[in-house]
Amino acid sequence: MKEKLTDGLYGLAWSSVKKLPEPVAVRLGRTVADLAWRRRGTGVRRLEANYARVVPDASPEQLRDLSRAGMRSYMRYWMESFRLPAWSKQRMRDGFEPTGVNHLTEALASGRGVIAALPHLGNWDLAGAWVTAKLDTPFTTVQERLKPESLYDRFVAYRGSLGMEVLPHTGGAAFGTLARRLRAGGLVCLVADRDLSASGVEVSFFGDTARMPAGPALLAQQTGAVLLPVTLFYDDSPVMKGRIHPPVDVPESGTRAEKTSVMTQALADAFASGIGEHPEDWHMLQRLWLADLDPAKAPAHAGGDAGPSRGHHARVGDDADDARAGEDTRTAGPGEGTTA
Repeated sequence: MKEKLTDGLYGLAWSSVKKLPEPVAVRLGRTVADLAWRRRGTGVRRLEANYARVVPDASPEQLRDLSRAGMRSYMRYWMESFRLPAWSKQRMRDGFEPTGVNHLTEALASGRGVIAALPHLGNWDLAGAWVTAKLDTPFTTVQERLKPESLYDRFVAYRGSLGMEVLPHTGGAAFGTLARRLRAGGLVCLVADRDLSASGVEVSFFGDTARMPAGPALLAQQTGAVLLPVTLFYDDSPVMKGRIHPPVDVPESGTRAEKTSVMTQALADAFASGIGEHPEDWHMLQRLWLADLDPAKAPAHAGGDAGPSRGHHARVGDDADDARAGEDTRTAGPGEGTTA
């Protein structure tokens, strides 16, 4: 019953919010954000605790203000996402202004394939819509398998309407498909700032240890694709801003696990630079750092191994060893950023 209600609410939001005048939708999003913030639910308290790591010198009052701004940013993401299918191509082209676009266009022109790795920062769906509308470049991503299936289908249809090829992250077969797209010179976009499985790579993040997915680094190593960190943020304008960072290179020496560790740390550092500058736009309403996890629920120590673990492994040519990367790196759905 709860799953059907959730599906119905998302369906109602997609059908109704896009019909609202934009100023009304903006006010609605801010009102919902402020109501959620005042309730001080688990997600808001976790968001505040995460911000305390990003801004360690902030006072309790400053953290409260930051979490309120964070909830408003988060609801702006949802209001935009519900309205994106009704946007014109020109609106999508004008809705995002990143710097460092040359890193992306040059990488695409090289024919090597490109992996864009992003944190839960700003509106990653809008950035994807900009890629398809502005650069006329389709891309492939991974979607969490949601329940009920009808809700998963809604998100796949929504992202498909924006020009994205969406793969389910369960089953392990996604890694092989992503690798084939990259070897054909394509673009793969992955949200990659949280992985609490034992296969996650330990990184130093704002002074403490967290785990992030191995998938982007493994794909770059296996396929020769260019790995680009991307960070996003909002300002007071209706146009989202962002930065496409310089490529993360594959180290010349070391084991696969060592290379994966170095590359994933480089991604974490790029993510931290964007989050540190615009913490209110980081929509991380979940536990992230290992020190914040319940020891009884924390995954076993990965020991830096980049090999396969948890879940199912599908053999796809030479990519079988890394099949689980399709499970560790995903595009956010309604469960992402809202539940532990």
